[in-house]
Amino acid sequence: MVLMPKKVKHRKWHRGVSKGIDRKASVLSFGSYGLKSFDTKWVTARQIEASRRSIIRYLKKGGKLWIRIFPDKPVTKKGTEVPMGGGKGSVEYYVFPIRPGRIIFEIEGIPEDQARIALRKAADKLPIKTKFIKR
Repeated sequence: MVLMPKKVKHRKWHRGVSKGIDRKASVLSFGSYGLKSFDTKWVTARQIEASRRSIIRYLKKGGKLWIRIFPDKPVTKKGTEVPMGGGKGSVEYYVFPIRPGRIIFEIEGIPEDQARIALRKAADKLPIKTKFIKR
């Protein structure tokens, strides 16, 4: 189950510039523990899914998980051996442009030491520096 939007207004986007710190989703809203980003980078849907799976696998049945990011930015890629010109490539995957200060995951219903381990496992799957935070 890879995250991607059901419907988009524009199929192909510009790359854009991602700078500054994130004011949105910078405090815990749902859970008691969270994983906060300290880098600016594109996080792909596959990376989010891999970290989600590692948390779920660690939590087993206890605890609840919230994912505070959703990959809705399409990234295009041209095929191999395509000559120059010929327009923009087709959409290959979706990303979320993450900025410092953004909360990525939140966890509730497990002890702090277990939450730390679960979120560290998730952070290992992400291409950014992160920090464990608690309420």
